[in-house]
Amino acid sequence: MSQSQILEHYGHSDFMLVILVCVVLILVTVLFHYEVLKGITLLLAKPRHGPRVRILYMVLGLTMLHTLEILIFAAGYKLLSLLDLGMLSGMPSEHFYYYFYYSAVSYTTLGFGDIIPLGPLKLLTAMEALLGLGFITWSASFTFLEMQKLWNVNKV
Repeated sequence: MSQSQILEHYGHSDFMLVILVCVVLILVTVLFHYEVLKGITLLLAKPRHGPRVRILYMVLGLTMLHTLEILIFAAGYKLLSLLDLGMLSGMPSEHFYYYFYYSAVSYTTLGFGDIIPLGPLKLLTAMEALLGLGFITWSASFTFLEMQKLWNVNKV
């Protein structure tokens, strides 16, 4: 499908619906990210375990958090595809695994290019890349601050 065919196929209301889905996914994932980081902070504040175990909890928690956020966006891609609001060209099948894979590539801003978004669904790809970059940076800052706390507490 060429760009002109895509624009002819989809109307303004289609793009507005995708924008609405993007806003909902942004709100859900930002609040989810915040709450999980808050929970990890509370978990790390309990000195039941040594600093190495607490760091492992933090890294595993952040990995699970990012994976769940990627799954949320993958569900968004699947939903938009089912609503005929775009498609992911180059996907070998409609298996959810490929939506997850595409979401992970977009979230991490790798952008391999083997799967290409077409139609209004492109907007979600752009928003996910922007949000993923922000979430990864937020998590890196969080990790730095938590490690700094642990290292300051355990100075000899």
